[in-house]
Amino acid sequence: MNKKELGKWGTDKITQDIIWGKIQATADEMGIVQAKSSMSPVIYEVLDFACGLCDNIGEVISSRNGITIFTGLFTDNVQIIINKFKNSINEGDIFLLNDPHKSGTHLNDVSVIKPIFYKKNLLAYAISDAHWVDIGGSVPGSMSPQATEIYEEGLQLPGVKLFKKGIKQKDIEDIISANVRFSKITIGDLNAAVAAVNMAEKRIKEVAYKYGNKIVLNTFAHIKNTSEIIARKAIKKMPNGNYKVNDFIDGDGFTNKKIPINLNIKINNDEIEFDFTGTSMQGDSPLKCGKGALFSMVKTVFKAIVDPHAPVNEGWFRPLILTIPDGTVFSATYPKSTGWYFEVAGLAADLVWKGFVPIADSKLSAGSYTSLTVTHIYGVDHRNNEPFMIVEPHSGGWGASKNSDGTSGLIAIIDGDTYNYSIELFESKFPIKCNQYKMNVKAGTGHGKYRGGFGLLREYEILNNSTFVYCNITKSEVKPWGLKGGFSGTNNYMLIKSNNKTRKVSRIPSTKLKKGDIIQIITGSGGGYGNPKERSKANIIQDLGNELITLPQAKKIYNFKRNKRYNE
Repeated sequence: MNKKELGKWGTDKITQDIIWGKIQATADEMGIVQAKSSMSPVIYEVLDFACGLCDNIGEVISSRNGITIFTGLFTDNVQIIINKFKNSINEGDIFLLNDPHKSGTHLNDVSVIKPIFYKKNLLAYAISDAHWVDIGGSVPGSMSPQATEIYEEGLQLPGVKLFKKGIKQKDIEDIISANVRFSKITIGDLNAAVAAVNMAEKRIKEVAYKYGNKIVLNTFAHIKNTSEIIARKAIKKMPNGNYKVNDFIDGDGFTNKKIPINLNIKINNDEIEFDFTGTSMQGDSPLKCGKGALFSMVKTVFKAIVDPHAPVNEGWFRPLILTIPDGTVFSATYPKSTGWYFEVAGLAADLVWKGFVPIADSKLSAGSYTSLTVTHIYGVDHRNNEPFMIVEPHSGGWGASKNSDGTSGLIAIIDGDTYNYSIELFESKFPIKCNQYKMNVKAGTGHGKYRGGFGLLREYEILNNSTFVYCNITKSEVKPWGLKGGFSGTNNYMLIKSNNKTRKVSRIPSTKLKKGDIIQIITGSGGGYGNPKERSKANIIQDLGNELITLPQAKKIYNFKRNKRYNE
């Protein structure tokens, strides 16, 4: 092969593509190993995890589709380990990390990181990031809505070695077991993550054996640089200027006042600065996130606009600049609590989404339900006298876009490829019966020329007396925004029915339930796009036929008039 046939990085294009495909397949295989090996339904059923590979300087080069916010944090997490251990990173080491203020999430999200060597040269890092169902703290599930400090939220793992040169540190495993409520499940999930990173090591060594360290590292550089070039070209097509936007968090459980959040998107040639100056300072509530989580959401929305289908690597994000002072609801500082970080990070993504509308209107929809509306239900199962713990995210409605209605029953942007529990697994695993699972049609939607997607209603009946529930739901007052005259969407909330009384709640501490009590988790709809009077008759008739709207609604909102094509 002559020099003209070699790529810029000293490797021919065909070889680069083969290696690139191999590392993408490796990240996917990691995910399969972890899901098949885990013991917690929140991992193997909900898929609340993500896996990936970083190069030898800690920058992500491939990731499996999974929790969106996790994949955006791989670089931060691996570089935390690199900076802390510097010259004491050895072959056979495996690190554990769950530092919310440096990485950005909460203590339940534990990163398992393994350096990969070939012929004594450091080539890459494998990383698995997964939500542990419990990591200690003041309440089961470790996410008390009342926690003010991190010490109330569980066990901190600020970068420790679970394995040293291939030898397991049993003391670390014992400390974890002693601090969590479900030690068998937790250690099982930990072992599944270890299996995933070990498998990645095997695959990367296969590539290095075939092509050599230099070609592998050159390909990693090529992957990142190619993506950076595409990203910068895309930004150059955007008009320079400042694009300011603001919104609110509708209280945090400690205050009922709306909490302002602000963003100024500054486009300058081939770079974008995301300036969150003016966002409210952090309070005592666990509704806040670290800078890492914030930047991960910036990356997510940017990638969705520039090229949503191309594989992710850190090169895409080199043109992005994050500006925010310390100590805001988007930049929490130690030792503040961050248990419900994902609610606030989701609102940050929604704010960035809204900020890009004037720039990329044709690629973006109106506002969505945004909140994961996570429900924690725990207690003792009367069937076997064993404790149980449920952590369940819920799907909702997304906004309408320029050419189509919004999607109904889709998971929020922060969670990517996760699911809620299947009814069959839910009822077999837990002492709870699911009475209803349907579209939340009664609350309506964001009407428009194109309407927002509908939220969902999921109803649980409690089957024993030793059960508790808590939640911390956002977008319970502030509605998903509409576009171009489209109506706002609807809100998220929970109904608790007990003793013939019904309570509507969005943020409650651990609350005891008894046999026969009913919980309804209700998610909101997305915002509409365009004037409702411009909606086509065909779409109105279809919605009437599907019982998504009533005839009186069609007449009032859409100015619909019956004809021979539609009979009441």
